[in-house]
Amino acid sequence: MRNLTTLATCMALAGCSYIPLYQRPEAPVASQWSQAEGQRRAADLTWRQAFPDPRLQALIEAALDNNRDMRIAVARVAEARAIYGIQKADTLPTLNLGASHAAARVPADLSTTGRASTMRRNDLNVALSAFELDFWGRVASLSEAARASYLASEEAQRAFRLSLITNVVDAYLAVKEAEERLTLAQTTLSTRAETRTMIDKRREAGLTGDLDYLAADSSYQTAQADVANLARQRALAQNFLDALVGVQKADWPAGRALAEQGIVNDLGAGVPSDVLIRRPDVLAAEERLKAANANIGAARAAFFPRISLTAALGFASRDLANLFDGGAWSYQPVLTLPLFDGGRTQANLDLAQVRKNIAVAEYEKTIQQAFREVADGLAARAALSEQLSAQVRLEATQSKRLMLAEARYREGLSSYLDVLDAQRELFAAQQGTIQIRRALLSANVQLYAALGGGGEGAGT
Repeated sequence: MRNLTTLATCMALAGCSYIPLYQRPEAPVASQWSQAEGQRRAADLTWRQAFPDPRLQALIEAALDNNRDMRIAVARVAEARAIYGIQKADTLPTLNLGASHAAARVPADLSTTGRASTMRRNDLNVALSAFELDFWGRVASLSEAARASYLASEEAQRAFRLSLITNVVDAYLAVKEAEERLTLAQTTLSTRAETRTMIDKRREAGLTGDLDYLAADSSYQTAQADVANLARQRALAQNFLDALVGVQKADWPAGRALAEQGIVNDLGAGVPSDVLIRRPDVLAAEERLKAANANIGAARAAFFPRISLTAALGFASRDLANLFDGGAWSYQPVLTLPLFDGGRTQANLDLAQVRKNIAVAEYEKTIQQAFREVADGLAARAALSEQLSAQVRLEATQSKRLMLAEARYREGLSSYLDVLDAQRELFAAQQGTIQIRRALLSANVQLYAALGGGGEGAGT
C-alpha cells in the first residue's frame, strides 16, 4: 500500500504545470469596418477561383514550386518540426542496449599455472540514462513551447505563401499594364507619324505653314519618347515577375487583358474578430505568444528540485549458453536542488516574462496591421471603382473632342494646335484608364490577401 501511495504521488506531481493560464489578448481595433459590404468570403475562395487568368495561374504554380524564398520557408517548417520532435523526446526515457564480447590470451610464461590460457567474457545490458522525472512540468513546458514554435512556423509559411501568390499577381498585372500602355503608345506613334506626313504634304501644297508641321513633328517625337520609356518599364516589370516565378518558359498559356482578368471584386469583410483569426500572420503571432507563455512555465519549474534517474540491467558470462543464468542491476536517482546561482534562475524567469510581454505587443501590432490593411483595401476598392467609372467617361469625352477638332481643322475652322491639344488629352486619358484599372485590380488582390484568402485547399 505504501508503494502504491508513493507511485500515485509521483504521478500526480508529474502532472504539475507552472505554465500561466493562456488568455488571448483583446484585439486593439474597432469592432466593425466601414464599407464592408460584399457577397463572398475570401476564406471560401481558392486562389484559382480568385484569379482565373490561365497564364496567371500557371505563373503562380511555377512560383510556388520554384521560388527560392518559398523553399526556405518550407525548410523552416521542417526545421521547427524536427526541433519539436527532439524536445518532445525528452519527455520519454531513453533506453540503450549494449552487447559485447571480449577475448584475451595469456601466454604460458605469464600464467600462474604455467600453461597458456584464453579468457572470454560476454556482456549484455539495457540502460536508462539520466531520465528526468518531470515532477514540476519543466520538460513538458519546453515541449509545449517547441510545439507552439512549430505551429508558428507553419502559419508563417502559409503567410509567406499567400504573400508570394499576391506578389506574383501584382507583378503580372504590372506587366499587363506596361504592355497595354506600350501598345497604346505604339499605336499613337503610328497615328502621329501619319499625321505628320499628311501635314508635310499640306505644307508643300501651300495649305498650311511651318508652325503646324513643327507642332506635328513635336507630337511625334514625344510619342516616340513615350514608347521608349514604356518599353523600359515593361522590361523591368517582366524581370521582376521572372525573379518571383523562378523559372522561364516559352509555352506559357495565353493571358487576358486587364479588362478581362475577372479577379474577384465582391468580397465582404465581415466581422473583424472572425476575419483576423483566419489570417496566417495573426495565427503565427499568437502561436509565438503561446510559446513565450509556455517558457514561463519552464522558467518557474527551474526553482524546484530536478530528479533524474539512471538505471541498468545487465548479464555477464564466460559462455554465451550461460549468459542469462545470472544478472545484475543498478539504479541511481539523483536530486539536484538549486541553492545559489547568482540570481541566474530568477533572471531566466524575468527574461521569460519580458519575452511574453514582447510577444503580446507583437501580437497586438500584427492585429492592428491586419485591420489597417483590410480597411485600406475596402477604401481603395470603393474609391478606385468610382474613379475608373469617371475616367472611362473622360476618355469617351476626349475621343469625341479629338474627332471634332480634326473635323474643324480639315474645314479650316481651327488651327492644328487645337488638334494637338486634343490628341494629348486623349492619350493621357487612355493611359489613365489603364493605370486606374490596374490599380483597382491590385486593390482587389490585396483585399483578398488581407481577408485571409488562399488558405487550405487553395490549390498547390
